[in-house]
Amino acid sequence: MNEHAKTPFSTKVENGIAELVIEHPPVNALNCAGWHALASAIDTLSAKPDVRVIVVRAEGKGFCAGVDIKELAAHPALIASVNAGNYATFRAVHRSAVPVIAAVHGFVLGGGIGIAGAADIVLASECATFGVPEVDRGAMGGGAHLQRLFPVQKVRHMYFTGEPVDAREAWRLGAVEQVVPRDQLRESALVIARKIAAKSPVMIRLAKEALNGVEDGDLESKYRWEQGFTLEAYLAADSGETRSAFVEKRKVQF
Repeated sequence: MNEHAKTPFSTKVENGIAELVIEHPPVNALNCAGWHALASAIDTLSAKPDVRVIVVRAEGKGFCAGVDIKELAAHPALIASVNAGNYATFRAVHRSAVPVIAAVHGFVLGGGIGIAGAADIVLASECATFGVPEVDRGAMGGGAHLQRLFPVQKVRHMYFTGEPVDAREAWRLGAVEQVVPRDQLRESALVIARKIAAKSPVMIRLAKEALNGVEDGDLESKYRWEQGFTLEAYLAADSGETRSAFVEKRKVQF
């Protein structure tokens, strides 16, 4: 059942398991409309009484490279709406009434970090790498969500150096539940999803709400704080250089 044929992702529901598959070549970087549509789709799936768990995965070279920087370069005024779309997507994952499993492969960057960090369970293929190169590009990364995956000092090392973490190191640090071959990623996620879907849907929804309630701090408020600095960097005096560096994938010069 493809409910979003014209969007950069597809969804289907079967036996209580909803699958949302991001597929937007070449790097699964979504534009402004795509992020808002993604948030809406996750909210819709979460509200369906027949959905007991959601699996978010992707096709192509990697999981998600974040926002469409070429769109932002051409239309800088979209920055506020793009930020809102990111916020809405990560909030939809984190606040989903049912558990969300993120099955990631290849590059996990920008919005990909936000989705994975907001999820309840993360599985990674052996080729997966997690990174936040935004400081080199004149922006802020998903620090609030990265901190749900990695220890505080590791997050800061990643943030300040821009160095990525591979799947095995992510597993060692407790960020991911399993590391599996790429061709086994979907089925490995579905194995866990089936276990959850077999439980009482009432109890699983209560458990999700309870666990969110006992988290340390408000993830959405922390991300809002961080987004303020993203906007400040984007609107810096040399914002033209910031946008050029982002599009050209080089270090910002200011």
